[in-house]
Formats: sequence, C-alpha cells, structure tokens
Amino acid sequence: MSSQTGLEVSLRQAAPIPLAARFDCEGGELVALVGPSGSGKTTILRCIAGLNHPGEGAVSCAGEVWLDTATRISLAPQRRSVGIVFQHYALFPHLSALENVEAAMAHVAASERAGRARDLLQLVHLSGLEERRPRQLSGGQQQRVALARALARDPAVLLLDEPFSAVDRVTRRRLQRELAQLRSRIRVPIVLVTHDLDEARVLADRMVILSRGETLQEGPAAQVMARPATAQVARLLDQNNLFEGKVVAQHPDEGKTLLAWLDYTLEAAYAPAFDVGDPVSWMIPPECVILHRRDRPSAGESENPVSGVIRECVPLGETTSIALDTGAPAGAPLAMSIVTHHARRNRLAVGDRVKVTLLASGIHLMPPAELPPGRALEKPPRWE
Repeated sequence: MSSQTGLEVSLRQAAPIPLAARFDCEGGELVALVGPSGSGKTTILRCIAGLNHPGEGAVSCAGEVWLDTATRISLAPQRRSVGIVFQHYALFPHLSALENVEAAMAHVAASERAGRARDLLQLVHLSGLEERRPRQLSGGQQQRVALARALARDPAVLLLDEPFSAVDRVTRRRLQRELAQLRSRIRVPIVLVTHDLDEARVLADRMVILSRGETLQEGPAAQVMARPATAQVARLLDQNNLFEGKVVAQHPDEGKTLLAWLDYTLEAAYAPAFDVGDPVSWMIPPECVILHRRDRPSAGESENPVSGVIRECVPLGETTSIALDTGAPAGAPLAMSIVTHHARRNRLAVGDRVKVTLLASGIHLMPPAELPPGRALEKPPRWE
C-alpha cells in the first residue's frame, strides 16, 4: 500500500540501460541516488517523472499510482505531480525570472500567478530580481529560479538532477545550505541525483548506492558510508583503506572479532555474521588511523599497532594526507590524514618508518571480494 505522503519506486529492465532499482522516500525526506557515471541515476529520475518508460516496474506517490506495468497503468508526465530541477536549469531565455516561474502555473488562476511566483522567488532568496532574464543572472541565481519554477507546480515530489554541479564551490555550498533550510518548509519527498559523495553525506537522510542501474545498498547516509555492505560498495564510495584478511577468533562476550592481516592480529568490533576461518574484506576510514607520537608514547597505542614506511606525505592546507606502505599485497597503501602542524611537529617525511593505531571501532568487515589471492582491490570507477 502506497504511503499517503511518500514516493515508492521499483524499476526493472535489461536494456537499453539496465535497471534493478528499488527505494522509497517519505514526505520531508531527502534520498540521494549516488553512483558512477552510467549507473542509471538520471534514467531513474526520468522514469519517476514519466519521461522514460521502464520495461517493468511501479511508481506511486502520495497514494496515487503513476506507473504499474503489471496493470498497464502509465500516467503521462503532465499528470504526475512532479517538480524537476535539471543540471543546466532549462530556463526560457526570453522570459524574466518571474515569467519563468509563472510558466509552470497552468493549474493556478491567471490572476493569482504573479503573486505566487513572487512568493516563490522570495522563498529562494531572489526578491528584487523578478524582472531579470536568465542571461542577467548568475549561475546560482538561475538555479534558484529553476527551483522556484519546480515548486510552482505544487509538486508531490521534487526531483533534483545534479542541481549544483554547474556552479562554483562557494555557490554550491550556499545552495546546499538553502536547500537544507527549504526542506522543512515544503515537506515533500526529495530525490537528489549527485556524483558528489560529500554533498550526499551532508544533505541526504538516506543514500541509495547504484551500479549499472542496480540498487546495491540503501540506508542512512552516515551508516552507508561507515558500514558498506560489500567491498564493491566500499570501492564505489571511494574508501581507500580496503584490504583482505581472515577471521581467527570470535569473542561475543567481549564484543570482539579478531582478524588476521599480514603478520598482525587485529581487534575489531564483534561481527557475528562471520565464522572463524572465514576470509573477509575489511576497511577502516582514514580518520580511524591514528599516528603514534615519537616524543610521547601513550597507553592507547597498544590498540592494533601497525608500522609502515611513509610513501606519500602531502600537505593539503590544514591537513596532511599520508600513505603508508605496510607490506600489503600489491603495495596497497594505508591512508590517513592528520593535522598539518602535527605532521610538522613530528617531522614526518617520505621514507620515515612510523607506527599507527587502527581503532577497533573503525574496522568494518564485509564478505570477501572476488579477487585472486594477493591481488589488490581495484580502483573505484570514475564519477562524473
């Protein structure tokens, strides 16, 4: 049974673009579809809007069935209460900002359109620019007009297709902040397509990870990033510290799983899904790799101590990115990031041997990757 405020999507087809996607989005919730180029993100949005027709599937929103191939229901795009913001705005160049918004108000009495359009432009912080045409507006201002026009339809769902990719970084952060503020006022399902993992993490309540049109994992954004279901998902999320090991002991009473990796026995949070002897893939976020201080060792350094040789030491403003050669197969490095002044205080340089702690709470176990023994996990595909 469809939610009275939410969106439910289930799409399947083999060609021309494979799809095996399923997710839902409640009113007031923002779900981000993320995945590499060609993973079907935009195709899914177009299927929701009725601009594409999948081989099989169903789409319902606010209790109304928009698509059900089993019963041959397929509402035309104009009958679906959808607001869409495209990557490149798609504004009418010969119309003013106000007229662009009014153009989406065919369902509103003519006498009310100008007033409502002005209210929407005020909502997206464009008061005073109503009479300007697109060429007289900045990229960020054009994107706000596009958002106001999408909202002018009084949509039951808002679809955002890479909405901030064509603006500079500062403008993108400002628009993201405004979208986060706007959500509490419109209370409709919002589906965001983005290639920017940071954007998804900041804005989304839930993430849907896609590859070749298939839903690989969905859940709360922070949980998906920290606990990918498989090594494939971890690679898609650009998790650098991805390795292979074997479970050597389980201590549920102590909340521990022991993992053999290289010549080390690592302690991880208890992972009941695995048995002793199981091969696993495992990952640890760079922020859970802690450098041992040379001048003042601490008691906490007894937790999963690992040594390695610095192969890269790259200052990036306030932080320094470090890659350690630990002797892992195929030279897979252990990545970490520390505050730059700590790197300088410790006089870190390429070629130095250092010790680090791998926080047990940060080690996450997954089913083994299907790779030949000793082969490093491949790089993630390109995101565009």
